[in-house]
Amino acid sequence: MRAWRRLTVQGWFQVVLALMVLMVVIGTVVGARLLGETADVTDRLTDRIQPARTEAYRLQAALVNQETGVRGYAIAADRQFLDPYTQGVEDEARAVRRMRELIGDQPRLLADLEAVERQAADWRRAYAEPLVTDVTPGEPRTVDRQTAERGKEVFDEVRALWGTQNEHLTQAVRDGKEELDRVRAVRTVILVAMVVLFVLTGVVLAVLVRLLVARPLQGLRDSSRRVARGDFGHVITGRGPADLAAVAGDVEDMRQRIVAELEASRQQHDTLSRQAADLDAQAVELRRSNAELEQFAYVASHDLQEPLRKVASFCQLLEKRYGDKLDDRGRQYIDFAVDGAKRMQVLINDLLTFSRVGRLNDARVDVDLGQTLTKALANLDAAVTETGTRIERPEHLPRIVGDPTLLTMLLQNLVGNAVKFHHPERPPRIRITCDEDPDAPGTWRLCVTDNGIGIPEEFAEKVFVIFQRLHSRDAYGGTGIGLALCKKIVEHHGGRIWIDTAHTGGTRVCFTLPFSPDDAADGADARTEENIPS
Repeated sequence: MRAWRRLTVQGWFQVVLALMVLMVVIGTVVGARLLGETADVTDRLTDRIQPARTEAYRLQAALVNQETGVRGYAIAADRQFLDPYTQGVEDEARAVRRMRELIGDQPRLLADLEAVERQAADWRRAYAEPLVTDVTPGEPRTVDRQTAERGKEVFDEVRALWGTQNEHLTQAVRDGKEELDRVRAVRTVILVAMVVLFVLTGVVLAVLVRLLVARPLQGLRDSSRRVARGDFGHVITGRGPADLAAVAGDVEDMRQRIVAELEASRQQHDTLSRQAADLDAQAVELRRSNAELEQFAYVASHDLQEPLRKVASFCQLLEKRYGDKLDDRGRQYIDFAVDGAKRMQVLINDLLTFSRVGRLNDARVDVDLGQTLTKALANLDAAVTETGTRIERPEHLPRIVGDPTLLTMLLQNLVGNAVKFHHPERPPRIRITCDEDPDAPGTWRLCVTDNGIGIPEEFAEKVFVIFQRLHSRDAYGGTGIGLALCKKIVEHHGGRIWIDTAHTGGTRVCFTLPFSPDDAADGADARTEENIPS
């Protein structure tokens, strides 16, 4: 009894829920067993007994057809009267085989089938087959009375056996229905009992909630409201079960901690002020470090390029002076050295450009994207003219806030890639579009679409990684930094860039740029005016 008194609210609920779970498990097991029995009985009736009765009727009809065919053939001596007999024998064999499949697990019904089958075989052996043998086709004759009586007696025995068979099949159907009704009745009683038990359990839970939870919680709520109104000195005490008293103790501890935290927050404010000053100092140090890093990169790039220039120059001088003494392979080696030095210089310059994005000359001015695109196309004029590229551009492009040099570099790289990676069997066609991004209001979406060789979908993300190339250097030149630089420029301006994999017949590169503050304000005013009723 003391153990029941020491139970907490959680303990009472666990006991009740355990009883409910036990009832559910028992009900589920019993219900599943009853459902299984119901399904078995139903299946036995519908899938075995009833089809067996149908096959029994077919068996009997087949035997009647045999008897009729034999009698007609004996009277008329016409072969066509044997067709019912022959067909009946086939139907009998088919019906017997099917019934064996259906009632093979029921000895009494199987014994009835075997008795009918034996008696039918005796009838054919003792009467039908000798009679068919004695009849000469085309010579009708009268069957003597003794033979006819003997055949009738044997066939009457067959009739008696299939009557017994029909009776046993009918009894099997009746027994199955009675068993099905019994199982259904038991299932109904168990379901009703489970519903009653669940209702009683719900009533018990309601009473427990009222006595063990509602009343103590009301007192705890009143005390908490006093503290919430500012009476931080009010001590919260708990009543009721042990767990609710523990909750009240936790709330009291929380009240004490809040009081302590109010005092500690003032000290934290002073600490945060000192930390902010430290962060400002660290920011100054970080800017100084970045400046030194940029200076180091600039000096390192020049120091690296100077030896490369010497290598290229002296290799060229070597070829100029001793070219007539070198064979083709020697001149090829010199070309390789000069080409490698030049590519190393280009790579160093591209890396320097990539590292400077967002760190040096970070201009934030009003930029006309139309003029920026015009400048980018002017820089590409030689490549465009040489390849016969046709470029479609919008008549008007928006103004945004950004770095004009970086934006020119962005457009120049994207259009330049479209020109460089053109399809060898058709002239390049490039289309530049600009509209508001429906997925991100407040941003422009610009797309550069070409009819070139395209980019496989599985490389749509890889192409934006620095030094990643999809083609050999012999097929297409470059350092593999172009799209990585574009990605860094776009993200520096607060946008994103991607490959539109849904586009076919070329490549479509799309990127977003935020509205300028003026455009954003105009859009907000327009949306406000649309909501004002007339």
